[in-house]
Amino acid sequence: MAKKAVAKTKAGRKSGGKSTSSGGSQKRGGGSDAGEAFVRLLQSPLVAELVAVAATAALASLAEQGFTKGGGASTGKRAGRAVKAAGKAAAAAVGRRLGTEIDEIRKAAKGAKAGAKA
Repeated sequence: MAKKAVAKTKAGRKSGGKSTSSGGSQKRGGGSDAGEAFVRLLQSPLVAELVAVAATAALASLAEQGFTKGGGASTGKRAGRAVKAAGKAAAAAVGRRLGTEIDEIRKAAKGAKAGAKA
């Protein structure tokens, strides 16, 4: 987490982010900024679904690799390869899911354009 900026005033007291000079003030409330938009994006159902898809694909990949003893390679190297494969599987699953979402959006947009022209 980022710490709140604290500035000392002339009297030596700490100011909690409000401007004490008459020349400027900080923007509060009013409009939405990039931080708020990012938080709303993280809270969206699509992001939650993408995280679930990625976790499921990674878990499936790890289960496929198996962690039984033996097999020639050291356990550390096998685990590293398994984690790398899990990451690739998660990225591929998210890519497929995003592709599906984009295709659905395009189809809906075409349908809306065709409906507007008629």
